[in-house]
Amino acid sequence: DVQLVESGGGLVQPGGSLKLSCVASGFPFSSYAMLWKRQTPGKDLVLIATIDSGGRNTWYHAVVKGRFTISRDDSKNTVYLQLNNVKTEDAGMYYCTWPPNPSIRGQGTQVTVS
Repeated sequence: DVQLVESGGGLVQPGGSLKLSCVASGFPFSSYAMLWKRQTPGKDLVLIATIDSGGRNTWYHAVVKGRFTISRDDSKNTVYLQLNNVKTEDAGMYYCTWPPNPSIRGQGTQVTVS
């Protein structure tokens, strides 16, 4: 079974940094792109960043571009999201997802900005 386990969230001050991690299992991780999404209360899940297999190509939502960095370590089956210069509107639950079945999510990791 595909499993995704996010971690690294917490309380951060505006302007601060956090590094989120997502450990994946149940599929050949290195063969797939991975995604990070964010959900805030009362709003839909929003795609924040993507990285292709191999890590050469990335994409960012305009609201995080230049502040967030997605990366991956295929030896650890892990995808990361580095959050820099965090803003209050970055608060939310962050999930990584696997494109062949985006409905599969882990428990998420909560980012609180205050």
